[in-house]
Amino acid sequence: MRVILEEVGHAFPGGALLFSGLTRELLPHHVYALSGPSGSGKSTLLSILAGWEEPTHGRVLREGVRRTGWVFQNPHGVATRDALDHVVLPLIAQGYPRREAEEIAREYLQRFGLGEVADRPFGALSGGEAQRLMLARGMAAGPELLLVDEPTAQLDRVTADTVNATLGVLSQAGGIVVVATHDAATRDACTDLIDLSIPE
Repeated sequence: MRVILEEVGHAFPGGALLFSGLTRELLPHHVYALSGPSGSGKSTLLSILAGWEEPTHGRVLREGVRRTGWVFQNPHGVATRDALDHVVLPLIAQGYPRREAEEIAREYLQRFGLGEVADRPFGALSGGEAQRLMLARGMAAGPELLLVDEPTAQLDRVTADTVNATLGVLSQAGGIVVVATHDAATRDACTDLIDLSIPE
């Protein structure tokens, strides 16, 4: 399983190139920090990796990537449903019986430091807890490629650090993880760096 970027570049109609000449091989068990200033094309590159957007230059090859997951900047959940249910659902969707799905979901919650809030409604979670829950849910869905967009952008420093401390867990599922971020601490919590502010 891998994603290969070959001389990838992108510009919107009438606009300048956001980035160009991007050549990388993305592999499982890595968490890639996608870094760069605002407007450098981080979210656009995530869309290209997902196959939602075609690059204007180069090509993207996806080998063994059947499912792509996306964790958005703002956590979205059902306020009255507990944290456990949010992780159970993607497991049931994969065919796990309810009881087994709950056991697996509790393991994911423990990995992300959420074991004690498993039965708490989503609406009662703190910002950091809600964002870590989205990471746990994204991992439970079992994607070969998981894209995470600015996971700490809306959080204060202390809360952001609780999210950054769990990013390494994402590599344990065996997929490829790409995290778009402008946060130096988030960048440092990842295993590899793709810096769009540096010309290839």
